Amino acid sequence: MKIDQQYRDQFLLHYMVAAITLMDEEHPELSLEDIHPEAKEKMREDCENFINANAADLQGMDPQQAGCDFWLTRNGHGAGYWDRDLEEVGERLSAACGHGTPFPQVDLYVGDDGKAYL
Repeated sequence: MKIDQQYRDQFLLHYMVAAITLMDEEHPELSLEDIHPEAKEKMREDCENFINANAADLQGMDPQQAGCDFWLTRNGHGAGYWDRDLEEVGERLSAACGHGTPFPQVDLYVGDDGKAYL
């Protein structure tokens, strides 16, 4: 299955939005611009690899929700692919990320320079 560039861009954007938003309690001043370029590149690589590995199951899903769910699911938050009434697709996508997969848990942290890193 082919996933176009617009889908990929939206998936990545909302993956990053989920990541930075969940840091809000500790660092409400942070925005997407505060993610360090190296972290952004790693996030892009992870999203590309996840999309490529799961294109058939992502087909037809809203890229904004799918990107957000990738962050939530891989990091064990209380929502994600498994929580979207996607049935078997949700189960497969959930099983494709998190502990013991090529997409294990990752966290953002703030460095001494005020930038967010993985």
